[in-house]
Amino acid sequence: MAAGQRLICAGSALMDGGTGVRFTVERYGRQRPAFVIRYRGKVYAYLNECAHVPVQLDSQPGEFFDHSKLYLICAIHGALYAPDSGRCLGGRCEGRGLKSLPVFESEGDVYLVLENIDG
Repeated sequence: MAAGQRLICAGSALMDGGTGVRFTVERYGRQRPAFVIRYRGKVYAYLNECAHVPVQLDSQPGEFFDHSKLYLICAIHGALYAPDSGRCLGGRCEGRGLKSLPVFESEGDVYLVLENIDG
């Protein structure tokens, strides 16, 4: 593993539209909850924080998708987000979306890119 990246999980832990993997990331000098999911074959990661009110999206650990498996949903407010961009698709987000984190998949594992995550 190269410097500037951190192993999050094995890629096999993420099924398309399935349970996500929670982890923490340091942003602005403090630990913040985050998650990674797989959607349409690609991995995406976001801070685990609703754009409407700063609460974690999942009421059950790792359950980020709605029943259709097409959208990420805030279990508290019902706001819907696009899994591939974090863009708010419905709810009281007022144009705000999820804050994405840079991740990539290599040789069967999912990694967080540590550089530039304070943006």
